[in-house]
Amino acid sequence: MKRRDFLATSAVVGAGLVLPHGVAHAAPRGRQEADHRELAMRALDAARGAGASYADVRVSRNRNQSLSTRERQITSFEDEETFGFGVRVLANGAWGFAASKDLLLDEADRVARQAVAQARANAAARSRPIELAPVERVAEGRWQSPIEIDPFGVAIEDKVGLLLQANEAAMGAGARFVNSSMFFVQEEKTFASTEGSYIVQTLYRSYPQMSVTAVAGGDFQQRQSTPVQPMGLGYEHVRDADLVGNAPKWAQDAVAKLTAKPVQPGRYDLVLMPSHLFLTIHESVAHPTELDRIMGYEANFAGTSFISPIEDYLGKFRYGQPIMNIQAERSAPGSLATVGWDDEGVRPDEYLIVKDGILNDLQTTREQAPMLADWYRQSGKPVRSHGNSYAQRWSDVQFQRMPNVNLMPHPERDVTLDELVEGIENGILIEGRGSYSIDQQRYNAQFGGQVFHEIRNGRVTGMLKDVAYQIRTPEFWNSMDLIGGRSTYAVGGSFNDGKGQPSQSNAVSHGCPPARFRGVNVINTGRAG
Repeated sequence: MKRRDFLATSAVVGAGLVLPHGVAHAAPRGRQEADHRELAMRALDAARGAGASYADVRVSRNRNQSLSTRERQITSFEDEETFGFGVRVLANGAWGFAASKDLLLDEADRVARQAVAQARANAAARSRPIELAPVERVAEGRWQSPIEIDPFGVAIEDKVGLLLQANEAAMGAGARFVNSSMFFVQEEKTFASTEGSYIVQTLYRSYPQMSVTAVAGGDFQQRQSTPVQPMGLGYEHVRDADLVGNAPKWAQDAVAKLTAKPVQPGRYDLVLMPSHLFLTIHESVAHPTELDRIMGYEANFAGTSFISPIEDYLGKFRYGQPIMNIQAERSAPGSLATVGWDDEGVRPDEYLIVKDGILNDLQTTREQAPMLADWYRQSGKPVRSHGNSYAQRWSDVQFQRMPNVNLMPHPERDVTLDELVEGIENGILIEGRGSYSIDQQRYNAQFGGQVFHEIRNGRVTGMLKDVAYQIRTPEFWNSMDLIGGRSTYAVGGSFNDGKGQPSQSNAVSHGCPPARFRGVNVINTGRAG
């Protein structure tokens, strides 16, 4: 795409092609890392001098770029960058935090002292002093997302050209409306602590998307590009997503949904594909096993958790059948929550939240791990953080955030998709994420999808529409009688997962195979009344 064509096509954006919403500080290009080290050491010294028993500093630059199109127009383009540092301290057994966009040594002194003053004030209301689990010192840590192509190095004209070409391909296959977009994130962060750690990391995330809509009479049906998931990769993820090549198929799916048979409400056996099942895992397994939700410290974005009190659940609660193993990790290459170290300087480990169907562990930070000390000692495990701390930006205090949470493949054999379908007389195969809702304890929920195929007598037949299913978390997972093998495993994810107040967003992946669930209640979402 030539620059003249790009400017003409993007008239809807107007003169401001770059809209730096909320930019707190324009990062100086070429800033030397030694500046970060000097600033961090100055802040740590000031915090200790003011009376902190522990302190950590995060110096970070966040860049976000988003580009959206509709049919033959650009609808938005934003490229924002924010740069600053935050200081977190423990003083008198309580937390304090302060941050600034001014990367000056005198400012490091002021911010550190302000954080300590806040901690002293917070100590007046604490019920017990905060205890931190031990952590291994990292004198010089380095890590970067495994990217091939820096997405911020690709010309905007090339990105626009690809999206508009994909839009044309979808409209040529029957789509009436097409929306497509690309989102990219780069986080450069330096972490230092009074325990002697100094860690530098650069994280990337990429998310190409497309939504196509077909219209006939008064009906319209939408198909989103849910097989394309966000990943912790570079521009090669956009290339490999092949929006132009896949757009006609997605458009044909939307057209086929116009004449699809409305589902009849009732009990069905379901085969949930990874492009759909990842969201069910996210909402009904990953969120309720966040320890701060269980303890009642976090109640935003759909509440707390049904897993309470902890001593009645850990090692006792049957989440699902023995084939159900839920692994948490931050190490899978390309997954969204993958890092070298978390925002407390902890190298994350791999652990089973659910083991052989039984609740086995919970998501923790350094502050949270001692809350499970009795369980860990009983289980013969060390009292250590799982490395689940993250802050959205330098101006936000880090807290417990979800790692990658995955449903592991069948533990004994490579079960195929055909085998999952063959055992069903009356069922539905569901692809893609749709609308959903869940209650405040993550116990009762309803999930829709993108594409629904009827299963009759062990075979996938025609397409259905207006499908959603209802669950109660333990009954649903205990109805899972078969899961796919390793060859069927795929990764989905959430690019923006909200939590906290003030709200923060993180990104997280969920890998899984397709899985079969028996006797699930299905409703028709298209019926009035």
